[in-house]
Amino acid sequence: MNKDNINKIEIIKKVTPVIEKAAEEFELELLEVDFVNEFNKWHLQIFIYNPKGPTTHEDCEKVTTILAEHLDLMIPVPFYLEVSSPGTERKLKSPREYEIFKESRVKVKLKKTTNENIKNFIGTIIDYNKETGLKIKLEETNQIIDIEENNISQIKLEPKYEF
Repeated sequence: MNKDNINKIEIIKKVTPVIEKAAEEFELELLEVDFVNEFNKWHLQIFIYNPKGPTTHEDCEKVTTILAEHLDLMIPVPFYLEVSSPGTERKLKSPREYEIFKESRVKVKLKKTTNENIKNFIGTIIDYNKETGLKIKLEETNQIIDIEENNISQIKLEPKYEF
């Protein structure tokens, strides 16, 4: 089947409830599903999160095993199934992820400077509110600032590596 005949959005809509159910069976959360064509090969990319601790290889393996037979019947082209953790430096892409990664250290790039005259910084997510946006504690000054969601250019997890 030609890649131009594949409706990625429809496939993602169709498979997402099945993936969510599989993740929930193992007390995991689904963060993201994408269906991409790379070098003329389709890849179903699934990112899961374990709210009780690190997302392990075993978590990914369990979800892969339970999904493999179901998804083959739902997707009309050959594809590679990729189930993985969000990664230690994941870009946060939704308000749901702001909630999931509350109290996490993040690196933030803004579209325009804040009242505090900062545009790029590292801090900790304190809270998220749909109306007011993100509340972040700046690492450098311990000051708490509010960031409107539409001013965020990029926000990603920023682990602190200690050697």
